[in-house]
Amino acid sequence: MILNNKQKQYLKGLAHNLKPVVLLGQHGLTEGVLVEIDLALSHHELIKVKVASENREMKQLVMDAIVRETGAVKVQSLGHILTIYRAANIPKIQIPRK
Repeated sequence: MILNNKQKQYLKGLAHNLKPVVLLGQHGLTEGVLVEIDLALSHHELIKVKVASENREMKQLVMDAIVRETGAVKVQSLGHILTIYRAANIPKIQIPRK
């Protein structure tokens, strides 16, 4: 799924008041964390994930892996917070078409 700028802006507006649902700790990105992210995406569609890492390159690699492994779309990454979206089978969020 590819989102255009207008759709991303809409999702950013919806995500503004959200708190991170999943926090990556000292063990990093594990299979269990990916399962939790997948479950949260299935339930909420739009979530924030906090990636705590001091190394910028490592943080970016973890964020890219989360997007790739969950099949989600990266809406925004701001500091340590990654906002991702994946439509459910029965979508709850109606994003604008154009």
